Amino acid sequence: MSLGQTLKTVRKQQGRSQKDIAAGICAQSMLSAIENDHYTPNAKLLLALCHRLAISLDEISLATDFAISGDDALNTQMQALCNQHRYLELRDFLLNPHTLAAVTTAQQTQAYYYYLGVAQLHVDTHLTAAEQNLQFATTMTEGRTPSTLTRLSLASLATVRAQQQRPQSATTLINQALANVDQGPYEENCNIIFYLAALTAYFLHEPQRATHRLLAGITYITDHNSHYMLANSYRLLAEIAERAGRNVEAATARQKQQFLTDLFHEKVPDNF
Repeated sequence: MSLGQTLKTVRKQQGRSQKDIAAGICAQSMLSAIENDHYTPNAKLLLALCHRLAISLDEISLATDFAISGDDALNTQMQALCNQHRYLELRDFLLNPHTLAAVTTAQQTQAYYYYLGVAQLHVDTHLTAAEQNLQFATTMTEGRTPSTLTRLSLASLATVRAQQQRPQSATTLINQALANVDQGPYEENCNIIFYLAALTAYFLHEPQRATHRLLAGITYITDHNSHYMLANSYRLLAEIAERAGRNVEAATARQKQQFLTDLFHEKVPDNF
């Protein structure tokens, strides 16, 4: 469920009007735009609305998951495993014949192999299966402009190629994933692409390029009044600064990451 849908659902469950919820916080028209996913609130506005509706930020997930079937129950189970980072269970769930049988359309197939590749990337010792499935996901695109899912598949595959120390292939994939990403309609999941681009450079031992991509991503995220992936971005910035011996810079980045983690409960990795 999107941010706007979550706010609208809780408000209606409480039997309260938009005017009541918006009073003293924002214009009713702005709340309407948020509920219809036409506007993403900044952190201060989101906190105020959540406080008034007594919503925990743990219930808010701004990034949209991709459907792997027409079965809502299967999609919900997949999303829960993915969002909770239960990758071993996610891999086994996706490899279950019952799950695979429910995948029917081209878009669902692309999403299926994207999630399977990501799960395998986290739990399998060798990268071969993850690489193959992510590669397959990148080929299932329609139209001249890559979809967000295609961009995510390209960027995820790039991290695999970077871990294999295949810099030319990894760089080509990242360039494809980032090409004109800021010229299309904004989607929250696009925030991830900048992070993966930086992670790719990090794996290739290119700290300056990784830092540049992280800073570009932070600008992109904040320009769209979002917070999704900010904590992860500052965590990776801190890691890069620590490795370079820039302790003050590292401490500042870690403070920002911890603040964002405490505020939005965004999971960040212990290691990369």
